[in-house]
Amino acid sequence: MDIHEHQAKDILKRLNVPVPGGGIAFAPEQAMHEARKLGLPVVVKAQVHAGGRGAAGGVKLCKTEAEVNAFALSLLGRNLVTKQTDATGKPVHRLLVEQATDIGQELYLGLVLDRKSERIMIVASREGGVEIEDLAEEQPDALVRMVIDPATGLVPFQSRELAFKLGLSGTQVAQFGTVMQGCYRAFRDLDATMVEINPLVITGAGDLIALDAKMSFDTNALFRRPEVAALRDPGQEDPREDAAAEHGLSYVGLDGDIGCIINGAGLAMATMDMIQLAGGEPANFLDIGGGASPERVVAAFRTVLTDPKVSVVLVNIFAGINRCDWVAAGVVQAYRELDLSLPVVVRLSGTNVEAGRRIIEDSGLPLISAETLADAASTAVNARPRMAA
Repeated sequence: MDIHEHQAKDILKRLNVPVPGGGIAFAPEQAMHEARKLGLPVVVKAQVHAGGRGAAGGVKLCKTEAEVNAFALSLLGRNLVTKQTDATGKPVHRLLVEQATDIGQELYLGLVLDRKSERIMIVASREGGVEIEDLAEEQPDALVRMVIDPATGLVPFQSRELAFKLGLSGTQVAQFGTVMQGCYRAFRDLDATMVEINPLVITGAGDLIALDAKMSFDTNALFRRPEVAALRDPGQEDPREDAAAEHGLSYVGLDGDIGCIINGAGLAMATMDMIQLAGGEPANFLDIGGGASPERVVAAFRTVLTDPKVSVVLVNIFAGINRCDWVAAGVVQAYRELDLSLPVVVRLSGTNVEAGRRIIEDSGLPLISAETLADAASTAVNARPRMAA
C-alpha cells in the first residue's frame, strides 16, 4: 500500500526527521490560506501515488497568492499523467503547500526490502532529485548500498560511514544519523517495504531536510498497523483491485482483452506468458487462491468483467488444495447468473478433475474445454471476436 507524500512526511517528522513546513489543501481557497500562513514563496505539489510529478506539471514554485490559486485550479479535480501512470493518470484531490527551500545540494536516500539477502537494504547517492531506476542503469557506481543486519538493527557506525561516503562533514554527519534512524524506525515499526527520501537536501545553510518522501507498506501486515491502514486513499487505487480484495482475490489490471481466472501466482504468470506466445494479450492477473468456492469463482468473473476490454475469459485451474468440481460449479453458476455471451475457455487439472469436467460438459452451456495450458491459451486467443483480435 502506498501513501501520499504529506503522510510520509508526517511520519518522518514524528521520528525527528526534518521536513519543510507545510499544509494540505483540498480547494484553491485552502491553498491560498496555507500560503499566507507559511509566507511566500511556496511550493505547491499535487498529491498522487506516482513519481515524475514535476516533469508532468504537478509541482510549481508560486511567488504570489494569485499563482497559488491559478495552479490549484488547474490541478484539483483533474487527472495528472506522469511516466509512472497509465494514459488516464491519477486523480488530484489534494495539494501539499510547502515552504520553499534554499537548495544547496540534492542527495538520494532509500530503504528497501531486499528479498535476495532477506535484509533491509540502504541505497544512497550523491545524485538526488532523479529517478533512482534511471541512475542505477546509467551510473551504477553512483549508488552506495549497505545491508542492515536484523539481529542488531541499524547501528550508529553505519550511518556515519554512509554520511562520509555521501561527502557529509561536521554537524551534517550527526544530522544524517538522525535522518537514518528515523527512516529505519519507520521501516521497522510500521512494516514498510520502502522508505525513500528523494531528494534529501543540503540547504544553503548546510542543514539536511527531507524535501520529498515516499513510503510503501506490506498490505498483509495492515491488520496490525491500523494507523497505517487509516492513511489509505482508495481514490488512488484501481477500483477493480479493491473489489477483488474484498473477496480475497489478487487482481492486477493489464492492457489486453483476454480475462484470466487462475489459481496460484506462478501458474498465472505462466498462463499470461502462454497467451502472449499464442499472439494474445492478457487483460489482467487474477489469482483466486486456494480453496476457491463457487461463490469466489463468481466473484472472480464479476471482477474480470468490469473491464470493458475483455472479449474472452480463460479459466485455468491446477487443483491441489482447490477442487476442480467446485471451480466448475462456480464457472457454470457465473455463466448463468451473469448472463454471459462472450467465449469462456476452461482448463481443469488436479483434484476431482473428472468430476469438474463432467459438470462443464453436462451444463449444456457453450463453455470451451481445453486439455493443456498451451491448448487453453491458443484456444482463448482464437476464440476472440474478429473485431477484438
